[in-house]
Amino acid sequence: MRDVFLGAPGVVCALGQGLQALRDGLFAPQPSGLTTTDAFSAGRMLNLGLMPGELPAWFDPAPTRLRSRNNALLAAALAQIRPQIDAALARFGPARVAVVLGTSAAGLVEGEAAARWRLQRDDWPPGYDYAQQEMGSASAFVAHELGVCGPAHVISTACSSGAKALASGARLLRARLADAVVAGGVDALGGLTVAGFRALESVSAARCNPMSLNRCGINIGEGAALFMMTLDDGPVRLAGWGETSDAHHMSAPDPSGRGAIDAMRQALARAAVEPETLDYLNLHGTATPQNDAMESRAIAAVFSPGLPVSSTKPLTGHALAAAGAIEAAIAWLTLVDNPQGRLPPHWWDGEHDPALPTLRLVEPGEALGRSLRHVLSNSFAFGGSNAALLFSGA
Repeated sequence: MRDVFLGAPGVVCALGQGLQALRDGLFAPQPSGLTTTDAFSAGRMLNLGLMPGELPAWFDPAPTRLRSRNNALLAAALAQIRPQIDAALARFGPARVAVVLGTSAAGLVEGEAAARWRLQRDDWPPGYDYAQQEMGSASAFVAHELGVCGPAHVISTACSSGAKALASGARLLRARLADAVVAGGVDALGGLTVAGFRALESVSAARCNPMSLNRCGINIGEGAALFMMTLDDGPVRLAGWGETSDAHHMSAPDPSGRGAIDAMRQALARAAVEPETLDYLNLHGTATPQNDAMESRAIAAVFSPGLPVSSTKPLTGHALAAAGAIEAAIAWLTLVDNPQGRLPPHWWDGEHDPALPTLRLVEPGEALGRSLRHVLSNSFAFGGSNAALLFSGA
């Protein structure tokens, strides 16, 4: 089977817009990224991974049904990789370029605002279209913006969506159903999302504390990351992926980690990479009691205790369906232009939970002293949807 390559990603998240902002925030000596606000939780201050700055003013040319904050995040990421896409369009034509995205919130922000308006005025607001809330809006928007007519669809499996979109894109390329794929994930933050996770008692008011004895929940975030995927040579290969569904519980992971273990082993096998040759693993690392317990057990079952691992969610927040794509962009950064092998740090309070297997959590400033070769990224979701992506330097 032909290798699948990833061009430089476009990314927007709590650390900023673009690869340089992501790199600077990732390797900074102190953690940043999160914003303390009660904008979505009146009267209770929370740390949230809100994207800083303004989003593109793209709305006027877009049809009403495609106007949403979710799609504005996509527009910001898309602009960063537009030259790659234009080159693919010129080479392959619009019928041979596909779009595969992960999302879970779609146009909920617009739906919330419309519902508030209707309660006050007994009518729908101007400029609102129910189609803004359709899950397929994200791929429809990107296809509309690019003028492509290849396959275009959305995967919505909660927090594994962005990772699964990359695996789906790879399958389209290998099946010769497309010659280039725009793939990634997006989710915009809104009140309903925050309220839902608060109802599950899964939200931390402080910066999240993954793998700690004192962990108490996530920091919800937002963002988008997009890749141009082709079979041409590129700087990073999507060398392997694994996907499983253990269906243990609607919102809690299987404590045995069986599905996570299988997903990681599938990714290793597909990439023909031995566990001991992996250089770094980006944890799903949500800082909830059950997820961290499951993931630490799964990693201990597959890898040696010396493998460097970290969660980057204390910097970006948990961007839900976009998380796997944003963390794929982080994996990409560790493999490209990183001759000293700097590793994404694991920000936490340092208090190990004796109930968890001991993992080698990356210290701030830690580096391998050489370029990385293989990086694994985990994404686990409600309903037991598990995905693991293995990236290799070209």
